[in-house]
Amino acid sequence: MSVAPTPAEIFERAIEEGERRLDQSMLELVSTSFIAGFTVVFGIVALGIVHAFVKPQFGEIATIAGALAFGVSLVFLVVGRAELFNENFYDPVAKAVDADSWMVGSLLRLWSVTFAVNLVGGVLMAYIFSVNGVLPEGTVHALRTFAEEFIRRPPTTEFAAAIVGGALVVLLSFLLEAVNSVGSRIAMSYIVGVLLTLGPFDHVIVTMLHVVFGMLFGAPIGLVELATTTGLVTAGNLVGGLGLVTLTHITQAIGAEESEN
Repeated sequence: MSVAPTPAEIFERAIEEGERRLDQSMLELVSTSFIAGFTVVFGIVALGIVHAFVKPQFGEIATIAGALAFGVSLVFLVVGRAELFNENFYDPVAKAVDADSWMVGSLLRLWSVTFAVNLVGGVLMAYIFSVNGVLPEGTVHALRTFAEEFIRRPPTTEFAAAIVGGALVVLLSFLLEAVNSVGSRIAMSYIVGVLLTLGPFDHVIVTMLHVVFGMLFGAPIGLVELATTTGLVTAGNLVGGLGLVTLTHITQAIGAEESEN
């Protein structure tokens, strides 16, 4: 039976992964971020299709069924090593801490490019799915309804849900460094994908693409509402992802090293 790695061992693995992510060429970073963007859309569409199919007969069970469908998108991301904003907080920051340097330029390059290109890939794929007849009518209605529900949330609710979503996705990064097999990575990513959707808890790329789908399918959502939601969710993801998970796990690892010395 394999023994779970210690916090210090997980931290060392995170440093290696963080170095890999920060050292990507611009071509590699753009490509992997683009892949992550359109990959997430498959999960959103699967959520819509399953929800539309299940809800008429089974009511709120559709929420669970849809979450189970969405979970596969994070499996695709993790197995394919795609670069998703927010999921790439823990490892690069671990590298920065180990290097005794803020590495602001490298971190901003990674996060800004990932954020922008995730959206480019996702919006492009959403446009393709929005072509008349590609999706069943029930799915179109479901995706439009999801978008309107996100936009109608009170700001405090949106911000709090984004803190939880950011924490969940960065927790996935941490847990991936704690497992050794592909099967374990698949299980971890799928579980987090399901939990993220059950809330639904907000991840800025996923939420924005939900809203984009709604706009493409005629939901009464303007650019100001899109921008406001984006700002709230991004801020919440930063608080939950960097503050709640990344910094606390890094201090845990540093404290464990001090205990051993």
